[in-house]
Amino acid sequence: MLKSLFSGVSGLQSHQVAMDIESNNIANVNTIGFKYSRANFSDLLAQTNQIATAPQGALGGKNAVQVGLGATVASVTRIHTQGSIQNSDKNTDIAIQGDGFYVVSPDGGNTYKYTRSGDFKFDANGNFVDNNGFISQGWLRDDTTNLVDNTAPIQNIVIPPGLTTPASASQVINLKANLNSGSTVTQFSPTFALDAVTGAGTGETAEDMGVLFDSTGRAFDLQPGQGMWIGFEDTVVPAGGAVAAGPLTLGTGELILNGTEITLATTPAGSSDTDNALAIINAINSQTANTGIAASLTVPTTNEITLTNNNRLGTTVATKNIDITGTATATAGLAVGLTETAYEYTYNPVSGVPALHSFRTTEELREALSLEATAVSATALVTIGADGKFAIDNSSTGVGSSAMNISVTGLSTTTVNENNFIAPNFQSLQGSLQTGIGQVRRTQPTNAATHTSSLDVFDSLGSKHTVSLDFRKTQQTTSTGAVWDYSITVPQPATILGAIAPDTNILTGGTVTFNSEGALVGVNPGSFDLVPGNGSASPQTIDLDFGTFNNFDGLTSFDSPSATSGLSQDGYPGGDLIGIRIDQSGTLIGSFSNGRSFGLAQVAMAKFVNNEGLATDGGNVYLQSANSGDPIIGTAASGGRGFIQSSALEASNVDLSRSLTQLIIIQRGYQANGKTITTSDQLLNTLINLKN
Repeated sequence: MLKSLFSGVSGLQSHQVAMDIESNNIANVNTIGFKYSRANFSDLLAQTNQIATAPQGALGGKNAVQVGLGATVASVTRIHTQGSIQNSDKNTDIAIQGDGFYVVSPDGGNTYKYTRSGDFKFDANGNFVDNNGFISQGWLRDDTTNLVDNTAPIQNIVIPPGLTTPASASQVINLKANLNSGSTVTQFSPTFALDAVTGAGTGETAEDMGVLFDSTGRAFDLQPGQGMWIGFEDTVVPAGGAVAAGPLTLGTGELILNGTEITLATTPAGSSDTDNALAIINAINSQTANTGIAASLTVPTTNEITLTNNNRLGTTVATKNIDITGTATATAGLAVGLTETAYEYTYNPVSGVPALHSFRTTEELREALSLEATAVSATALVTIGADGKFAIDNSSTGVGSSAMNISVTGLSTTTVNENNFIAPNFQSLQGSLQTGIGQVRRTQPTNAATHTSSLDVFDSLGSKHTVSLDFRKTQQTTSTGAVWDYSITVPQPATILGAIAPDTNILTGGTVTFNSEGALVGVNPGSFDLVPGNGSASPQTIDLDFGTFNNFDGLTSFDSPSATSGLSQDGYPGGDLIGIRIDQSGTLIGSFSNGRSFGLAQVAMAKFVNNEGLATDGGNVYLQSANSGDPIIGTAASGGRGFIQSSALEASNVDLSRSLTQLIIIQRGYQANGKTITTSDQLLNTLINLKN
């Protein structure tokens, strides 16, 4: 029997297997996640007719004489190259870009199968299943920690239909904002109102004038000793006596007003007392620009002199009040001495009881003004209104009431420069103020830099409460930075523990402190206790996260406009599941009607040392085999596993051009092997015919 017959038959059989494999590849050209296979041929054991011999002496060696016995399919290799990713319109379609397999189970996790087909969906019970009904395996959200723990054992992924999330009470407020430390602000509020009673009473708050702002939002920037001149009546020195007749001379050192020498050339010998009085008046009035003092004849006694200073000229002591010195004052009908009705009101940043006419706070300035105002008109009232305006009310006609003539100018000395902002803010007080006709004079508003941030927090029932954080600048130094007070307000009937009646819904007294670089260095208190008053869990402690100390990740105080750049809290009301999407890590993220999104589960992925060793089980799934190695289960995009793309599917990796070419190759191989059989048959036929 010719061996070529058996070789031809084995060739036909091998190519038939290759045809079966390639036909299967072509049949699955549109199967999602399919990986094509390849037949690997191998020759059969050859028959050795002569063995090989080594060289002997002068003769060379000879090779063995072997005749092959045909071919067989030694193995079938599944090629796990990446298939192309095709977008789809179903949000539960997922595709793997890279290595790895989805893990599915037909029996609740007792056995596992593996697939690249990501055509998943939810069944009537909320199971996340493939087209075979096998349930996808992964990790579920823990009801205690509210996190998906992907270090736990995998289990069926089930999202119950009609899933709801309960309300979660707010536990922390995160705020990122800048509180303006500059000299010009756009966000400000009037300084706190103060009544006419000495000392800030219950419910009243005095503020440091050094950190307040004028009506345009420009900081006073008061430095120690700066301030303003204020008087409540003209300074008047009445006639001290008649001026003598005859020749009169005022020379050096004889009449000095407010430090300015008043000189007079000798009047004529026949000058009357009135003539001399008029000459002195003219000499005094010629220096009014330097002294602020104006002289006039006393009426009806025309040969006597009255001095008046309305205190509205200049900013120094040289033009305020009336200070008379000199050796010939009696000759001019005047008496040596100082008459004061205008005073220097100066800023003293040191806390404590200030000296007369000095101030640090709004209440100290109000008290100092009230002291001099009531000295002129006993019934006058000095207050600060809710609009931040200092007000002088002289409308009463009670005992001791009197008309006023108020003057306000800037103030400067040899050691202290004039402040350009505080006096202009108070100059609307200037002018006459009569009694009995309801007259009130007010300053321009005095303001504090403020900023407000508001957000909604939630209690354990999911009820919403709007929390307002109101910041107010209270201190600013070049060496230690700024201090801002803050208060917390919630709508009634909710209250805050520690709030003072009757405003039990407003917690005051909080402070935030910044260093000289504008970084946060202190918050007190760092939390508050909300009492919702609606039957929810109470008290509800809410932490205030204003950022890391000595850093710039929360509250800052730079010279830039106050603004909130980030404000959040961690509470939420209850909600119903309205949709699910899947991210690159395979996490199923649920969107709820309350606007929140949570990871509900995460798809597990398996990786094998030898993907080609997996055994197919039909239905686009594989089984672990002895040669695949154990599955290494973990999350997508980690440990060498590929990432997941949602709303997409991985197409078959069958290449039709390659497969059709292979069909031609296989066909020709099959035909050639058939030819060896027919040729061998002809040879046998010739052999049989020899006896004939």
